[in-house]
Amino acid sequence: QVRLVESGGGLVQPGGSLRLSCAASGGIFSIYHLAWHRQAPGKQRELVASIYGGGTTTYADSVKGRFIISRDNAKNTVYLQMNSLKPEDTAVYYCARAVGPDDYDSWGQGTQVTVSS
Repeated sequence: QVRLVESGGGLVQPGGSLRLSCAASGGIFSIYHLAWHRQAPGKQRELVASIYGGGTTTYADSVKGRFIISRDNAKNTVYLQMNSLKPEDTAVYYCARAVGPDDYDSWGQGTQVTVSS
């Protein structure tokens, strides 16, 4: 397992932007498959975006064209740039390490994102 710590959440108006960060410690960061999930009140946790060690990215249809996942291996950090935010993006966002298809062995504590006017 690795330790993951998210930051960067907050309150933003619709149409605004936020950048989330997830700092990892332990192991060889550059080979990790990392993902951002989110969970809104009363809803199941959903996968938002992921990035493989080689840089390949995947996105949920609901965020394609608005969110960008990236990584800085020198800083052991993965980012989620969120643009054109909508109220339905309001959720707690979690960083996780994938060890297989839909299989995650490490999770951060989560960071709240609220999109509201």
